[in-house]
Amino acid sequence: MKKIIFMGTPAYATCILKALLENKNFNIIALFTQPDKAIGRKQILTPSHTKAFLNNHSPNIPIFTPKSLKDEAIIEQIRDLKPDFIVVAAYGKILPKAILDIAPCVNLHASLLPKYRGASPIQSAILNGDEKSGVCTMLMEEGLDTGPILESLECNIKNKNSSEVFEILANLAAKLIISTLLNFKNLIPKKQDENLATQCTKIKKEDGMIVLYNAKEIYQKYLAFNPWPNIFLNNGLKFLELELVDENKQFNQEGEILELEKESFLLSCKQGILRIKKLQESGKKVLDGRTYLNGKRLKVGDCLY
Repeated sequence: MKKIIFMGTPAYATCILKALLENKNFNIIALFTQPDKAIGRKQILTPSHTKAFLNNHSPNIPIFTPKSLKDEAIIEQIRDLKPDFIVVAAYGKILPKAILDIAPCVNLHASLLPKYRGASPIQSAILNGDEKSGVCTMLMEEGLDTGPILESLECNIKNKNSSEVFEILANLAAKLIISTLLNFKNLIPKKQDENLATQCTKIKKEDGMIVLYNAKEIYQKYLAFNPWPNIFLNNGLKFLELELVDENKQFNQEGEILELEKESFLLSCKQGILRIKKLQESGKKVLDGRTYLNGKRLKVGDCLY
């Protein structure tokens, strides 16, 4: 039975951790995850998804939440555990060389590397309108997502939002880690082609702001930024549910109400048309599109803002 230290933080990582816990070939000897965070208006101290899961399902497994992995005491603790593998999935910290040298460190990255190295591979793939994505296991080295690829699995992500793609890739990653660890000695690591490498950065709230210029781009943002940070106009009006109706038609006026429907309305962009199904003003409740327009006394031909 292989001894594994697992390092991961969000729900994506929990799905992988659960698969390892359920497999008789592996023994999870410790979890490393991000420290508890103050969440919401009341700033309630909340554990990471992986920590909450482990506390409920395997409370005897030790959990570490170090602020830094460069602390010599933390490195020594990891050495003392004598892991056969260190499995990393969306941990949120870079592993220093001292830890990389302890045991093979296998990372599960939610893209088909070398595409989308960095913090937001799923959102970036959706923003760019990619129809295919996937997950890969990678031998970690000091660079960010630059290590050689061990195995990968591909899937279709067309018209899927971030929440849906996260779930699909988490389930694929859960299968892939079992395959990679069981066949580790027989796998030949494949060096990444640096000429094909692309980078992606952490998503910020302001990334969700849109202008009604290109309907197709807005639609991809809507998919990519669901459930957070959503998409919104500069006046704070959020579009919580919409459809792409046309991506080519040109208009002189963006933001014009083109047609009223039972619970929605059609909206012009400089290029393309959107069907707006649910909206929310800052601090107010979610409304269907038609109810929102009625409340604002807006009609066909009027501008939304």
